[in-house]
Amino acid sequence: MDWLLRGADVLGEGPRDLYVLDGRFADPAQAGPDVQVIDGTGLVALPALVDPHTHLRDPGLGDAETIASGMSAAAAGGYGAIFAMPNTDPVADIPDIVEYEVDTATELGRCDLHAIGAVTRGQLGETLADIRGMADSRAAVRMFSDDGHCVARSDVMRDALIVMRETGSVIAQHAQDPLLTVGAQMDDGELARELGRTGWPKMAESVIIARDAIMADELGARLHVCHVSTLSGVEVVRWAKKMGYPVTAEVTPHHLALDTDVVAGLDPNFKVNPPLRSRENMEACRAAFLDGTLDMIGTDHAPHPDTAKACGWDQAANGMLGLETALAVVADLFVRSGQMSWRELALRMSDRPAALISLGDSYGADLTVGRPACLCLVNPDLPWQVDPQRLSSIARNTPFARRAYHTKVVATVLRGEATFDSCGLFA
Repeated sequence: MDWLLRGADVLGEGPRDLYVLDGRFADPAQAGPDVQVIDGTGLVALPALVDPHTHLRDPGLGDAETIASGMSAAAAGGYGAIFAMPNTDPVADIPDIVEYEVDTATELGRCDLHAIGAVTRGQLGETLADIRGMADSRAAVRMFSDDGHCVARSDVMRDALIVMRETGSVIAQHAQDPLLTVGAQMDDGELARELGRTGWPKMAESVIIARDAIMADELGARLHVCHVSTLSGVEVVRWAKKMGYPVTAEVTPHHLALDTDVVAGLDPNFKVNPPLRSRENMEACRAAFLDGTLDMIGTDHAPHPDTAKACGWDQAANGMLGLETALAVVADLFVRSGQMSWRELALRMSDRPAALISLGDSYGADLTVGRPACLCLVNPDLPWQVDPQRLSSIARNTPFARRAYHTKVVATVLRGEATFDSCGLFA
């Protein structure tokens, strides 16, 4: 199959033709007279996005998400690859489970899935999981995390980092000291006091990042910090990078776009871990994303069944949907405002997350001849409103419900094949 995309604005740097032959970009001059021509006028062509932080709940009950529904949501959001977190049921802490995840996604073919293995057995924080077995398995796992839980014990973190070094892997830490967040329900601040809820102190995040950065450097391992949400966390990451420590960090769209103002009504769809923070912390995360201290976007896509969010704030589960809204939120905040170019956005939502586990040339900002044709097409001026009922996910727990955006993914292509096409471009 071959096709010619004509007139799309490639990476926001001007229109040019993209010719795809046998799943790779080829020289447009080679396109024959009978080639399928796709009109890209008015669209921005970006590399397919890569999410380093997705929860698929599969294996599991299937009432919140499955690999199939998650793949559909990812494709609709412009994603060509996602990294699947291990807090499944049962936990992905042995080779059989990570191989099941990758095999299922490969059979579906909607999106590449890279399994993240648990650091500890059952994500209980006590004994290391079969990290080497998962690394050597057919799934070839190269990222490990207990996300949803912190690897809190220093001796366990030390042992895990040693195995990371030996297997060429990276550990993705959920930075939350559990002893400092007992009973915490929301950001520690004036609103928590007004509502009579236990606050979530910012130092619970920053002290873990500091400890882990020091340990990673001393042990020669790589550390990736999940969902940074605080000013102090940002400053610790900035310090660690200045010191030359092997640290990368992500920020979520919701921590860039929402602050504690939306929490006042105690709508459980705004309950997340780490919690939405004050405007000062949100602004610090925005600035750190723009200056590169926070390297990339991780959606922390966390679907839940309706029952888990319809039980009152204190009992509600933490987590928000993110795959289908991430690009719109980030692009509207930073590209439409002129603070970031499309190429820079592609770097943060494709190149850098792909580099975490060395995905090679499959994803990246340069849609050049010879590379796999993995891209998404974006309408940068298509007003739309988030309707939870029209999302591809089984779950409906989006914090962006009824919010209006101007940036919309209209098609996603994985190695030359359209995996999402809302406008019939590839029909």
